[in-house]
Amino acid sequence: MEHSDRLAGIPGTPFLAADIGGTHARVALMRASGGAASGVETLGFRTFACAQFSTLSELLRAFVDTDVQVPVKHCVLACAGQIMGNEVVNDNLAWPIPLTELRQALGLDEISVLNDFEALAYALDGSLTDDGRHLCGPDTHSSGPTLVIGPGTGLGAAVHVPGPAGDFVLATEAGQMDFAPNSVREREVLAHLAPNGGYVAFEHVVSGPGLLTLYVTLCALHGVAPKLATPEAVTRAAVACSDAQATEAVEIFCAALGSFAGNLAMAFMATGGVYLAGGFLSSIFELLQRSAFEERFLHGRSARALLSLVPVRVTEHGLHGVQGAAQWYLRRVASGASRCAEAGGQGA
Repeated sequence: MEHSDRLAGIPGTPFLAADIGGTHARVALMRASGGAASGVETLGFRTFACAQFSTLSELLRAFVDTDVQVPVKHCVLACAGQIMGNEVVNDNLAWPIPLTELRQALGLDEISVLNDFEALAYALDGSLTDDGRHLCGPDTHSSGPTLVIGPGTGLGAAVHVPGPAGDFVLATEAGQMDFAPNSVREREVLAHLAPNGGYVAFEHVVSGPGLLTLYVTLCALHGVAPKLATPEAVTRAAVACSDAQATEAVEIFCAALGSFAGNLAMAFMATGGVYLAGGFLSSIFELLQRSAFEERFLHGRSARALLSLVPVRVTEHGLHGVQGAAQWYLRRVASGASRCAEAGGQGA
């Protein structure tokens, strides 16, 4: 059954949908719409820098005050983290999110919460499927489980699984899996990051902050002082070929991302494809094309036959997160279910 058919009859009352990352927050005013292919209509949309606000309620209030002209009583939040009691907590968020205070500050009746990459995976029912630049594998749309992976402030991943009773999405904490070095240089990097051994998450290497960590580590291994202080500066230097350590850092980053994506593609048999999400990857797309990503994605002899059939695309984040969150929320409304975090519902 089409998603828009499942939502038929839901009142078109506007609601807020917010995709909250560690660096940016994307906020939209949405409503159900049988005329839209995805079943949702975007009435307003803005992107905010989280660091410019002291709380999430202040950020959302800025959107409501400028872009919302009707009373809004419901909000769905897509964000990284875990619901601990009445709060969404994650090290990569700009601030804790106390849900009762947020609801009261905005005069809302309900706040529902899901994982940010879970929301992106729900967007595979609509906008995300037709977006993205082909990176490797067959340039086709295949059937089967589909992965959405994104290195940003952290490293997120979710899987969209089709089924005869309807599609469903699995959120993951795959970015917290142990980083496994593949090359001699990566072993040297790991030894520098954990000189006494121990746990190093993939996220500490394959993310925006991870890219900066790689750059600083390579400078130390080469015995030179780091000249660059942000992931964006490392990316720009690598694109311009103006800093040898920045270039090497991006090469290691891309290769490690290939291993990570291939691992998950094998784990979930992701024959439907892999979407690599985020503006960060789009900014280095040409470097990603020339990197060892594809070779590392394909892994060894036994896995290569399967993984060579998996299409991989790079897509901007854009509206996809808020649209996926809205689709998830409307599905819950359609089924009579609720995942209101304040009432003890499940979070991500």
